[in-house]
Amino acid sequence: MFRLWGKLWKDNHLITDTTVCDDSADTRTHKVFRALDEVCVRFDLGKPIWLDKNIREFQRHAKTRFSPDNFVETVEFDYLEIQIIEE
Repeated sequence: MFRLWGKLWKDNHLITDTTVCDDSADTRTHKVFRALDEVCVRFDLGKPIWLDKNIREFQRHAKTRFSPDNFVETVEFDYLEIQIIEE
């Protein structure tokens, strides 16, 4: 089972979090993008833009942070963090 944990942080405090599970036979990349889409729907956010920094962090640590600069619209948090907690 694939599980991704999404967390919203503001002023070093966890505002809210959610976990997305995926049992499909898809590739890891497809599961990550689908889970990120689900996290954004649950938090009522637009999709963040993946920068090179995010890709490198995610490849190394299975975890990355999206700052307000990664979003087209204005957001009310310091960063969105996603992390794979089970593969």
